[in-house]
Amino acid sequence: MHSRDHDHGHACCGGDDESLAAGQTHSAGAARLTFKVSGLDCAEEVSILKREIGPLVGGEDKLAFDVLNGRMMVLKDADIVAADDIRQAVGRTGMTAEEWRPGQGRSEADDRHRRLQVWFTCLSGLGVLAGLALHVWLAGGFAQALGLFGGHDGQALPWPEMVAYAVAIASGVRFVLPKAWFAARRLRPDINLLMVIAVAGAIVIGEWFEAATVAFLFALSLALESWSVGRARRAVSALLDLAPPTVRVKANDGTEREVPAADVAVGSRFVVNPGERIPLDGHVVAGQSSVNQAPITGESVPVAKEEDAEVFAGTINGDGALEIESTKAAEDTTLARIIRMVEEAHSRRARAEQWVEKFARIYTPAVIILAIAIFLVPPLVFGAAWGDWFYRALVLLVIACPCALVISTPVSIVAALASSARNGVLVKGGVFIEQPATLKALAFDKTGTITRGEPAVVGVTPLNGHTEEELLDRAAALEARSSHPLARAVMGYAKARGISPKPAEDVQMLKGKGVTGMFAGEPFWLGSHRYLVERGQQDPEVGRQAEALEREGKTVVAIGNDRHVCGLLAIADTVRPGAAETVRRLRANGIEHLIMLTGDNRTTAEAIAREVGIDEVRAELLPEDKVAAVEALVDRYRTVAMVGDGVNDAPAMARASFGIAMGAAGSDAAIETADIALMTDDLGKLPWLISHSKRTLAIIRQNIVFSLGVKAAFVVLTFAGFATLWGAIAADVGASLLVVFNALRLLRPGTDTTMTREPFEKAVDSMVVGRVTHGH
Repeated sequence: MHSRDHDHGHACCGGDDESLAAGQTHSAGAARLTFKVSGLDCAEEVSILKREIGPLVGGEDKLAFDVLNGRMMVLKDADIVAADDIRQAVGRTGMTAEEWRPGQGRSEADDRHRRLQVWFTCLSGLGVLAGLALHVWLAGGFAQALGLFGGHDGQALPWPEMVAYAVAIASGVRFVLPKAWFAARRLRPDINLLMVIAVAGAIVIGEWFEAATVAFLFALSLALESWSVGRARRAVSALLDLAPPTVRVKANDGTEREVPAADVAVGSRFVVNPGERIPLDGHVVAGQSSVNQAPITGESVPVAKEEDAEVFAGTINGDGALEIESTKAAEDTTLARIIRMVEEAHSRRARAEQWVEKFARIYTPAVIILAIAIFLVPPLVFGAAWGDWFYRALVLLVIACPCALVISTPVSIVAALASSARNGVLVKGGVFIEQPATLKALAFDKTGTITRGEPAVVGVTPLNGHTEEELLDRAAALEARSSHPLARAVMGYAKARGISPKPAEDVQMLKGKGVTGMFAGEPFWLGSHRYLVERGQQDPEVGRQAEALEREGKTVVAIGNDRHVCGLLAIADTVRPGAAETVRRLRANGIEHLIMLTGDNRTTAEAIAREVGIDEVRAELLPEDKVAAVEALVDRYRTVAMVGDGVNDAPAMARASFGIAMGAAGSDAAIETADIALMTDDLGKLPWLISHSKRTLAIIRQNIVFSLGVKAAFVVLTFAGFATLWGAIAADVGASLLVVFNALRLLRPGTDTTMTREPFEKAVDSMVVGRVTHGH
């Protein structure tokens, strides 16, 4: 039996195990010690730190990692270890660590590490260029410098040229050597060790130019990776337009002062001028304006806001000043919670990521064994030249570097997560960006999901010579002082038609039945169909019309006086606009079965299902009945999603392969409960999500096939004797860049699940991509 519960065990950022400790998803607040680790950029570093620090703290499960922010956390149940001991242990891996505290931004060590990395990479590149220039000057010709026509013709390399290449090599391996040495000591070969062996081997056989070129290009790939991760860390903050750091708080005496957002208490009033960003969640107490909510909900059209309307931090005020009362502290706003969710999403990795990392862990040692075999077998068995096959073995080590393969999946996943958030769909991890592509059945709650969740007048039937206006005039007068949902529906319908009567006098509530009162000096009553029957005023025609409305799933409200029935109002929870079109698009996206699970009565549920086009209805269900229904669907279709409001549907959503919450912008519970949250009440995001998921999987497959194809081609060229060291590393770096650019296409709008013909360079969005967790 398949369940999303099975997937939650794979919450990791990388490393030797398929998953990290359960603490992987812990926040920094759940840790005894938190360290900012400079150089912690990918899964390989996580693996190294787990092996080195784990024994000190009582096991690898006592550690948690936030790769996106470069943090390592020692959890509260870990063995007590001095911070200095942990810093020294991290130092042995070639990385550096310093204690991190809440509110701390980028560390000085991190900045220094990146500056040094750029400087050493540039120095390595200058060394290669200097060596080439010296060779042209001393040996003559670019062809000779590249070793295309006999290299140095047996002559010793001039010492100035050797010095230039030595500088390039030393600078290029500056940040690789400590990690390679760590891998060698632990007998756990990795990509860093592969590169150092290749460079050392090239020096041994006198290929100084190729050794220098390999060192430089590998250092360049590390610098690009570090740059990408840095951009990803900034992208988490830039993913949504962040709220301003200060708030213009309004005191009781009417004065205003600027206060840090973190210091503003819940219940405080603050002012937002036209064009400014709203700093905190709250509700409007004065003023009218339109607010651009795209940073939170993905809505393209500004939303009108007036008194009592809810507003969110990070949204942009329009052309009117607003006075707002805060309802949440800065760290608890919807925006802050979304940012935390996006950060934590990286800990729930997609199956494709897990497969690639498993493959890479087996692949790297296998490549070393194959390279040794290539070096030894042809000379020993066939009498081939030792130098020639040693060189080919080095080329194989370089081209076998699985950079492009390992980088392909996480970049695609992060780009897909970012694109989803920008479209108002919050996906809580790679595992949940993958699953919609294989979705076969979709279960819907009714109220608040297929329907709006609020009753509305859907029909007016005047009787006995009355007009629609007269009927609404009487009904609105009787309901003017009531807060009942049906009363609000009547008042809203009357107001929309310009009817605002004076409230009725001597109004009396009839519990469970209706209301009576004086209108224009005459007694009137308003009540349910049952109350109409109790009064004995139902004639055959009125009864026929009322029963017909009830068969359609509508609630009947009658209005009358002692003489006759003035008319009937039909009230119903209306279907969301576009629900039927959404159902059609879901079927076009390959959904085999659509079912409604609701606690509402069967008549109403079936009427809604017919209107929308849903296959099956199960009505009058308790929460446990919904869980049983979802379990049956999972047994039959394997991949099943449950769409609900994220609160009362939580058990069924948890039992499904993944849960989708509607309208999460206004519901903390929805954000917490669901695996995917639609930030608005837009059902049309469901077909978009499925198409986006399919597109993501298609790009991941393209990247994997391309990466393996490049390597297979170079392996053939290596055996044929046509491949060179510098050509191999150039191809590897080029392949890495191409898969990154291909993954970045996910940041662009579109639902096409196949590779488009757009040039890769056009795929680079203004917002970059995300962490690059490949195995350097």
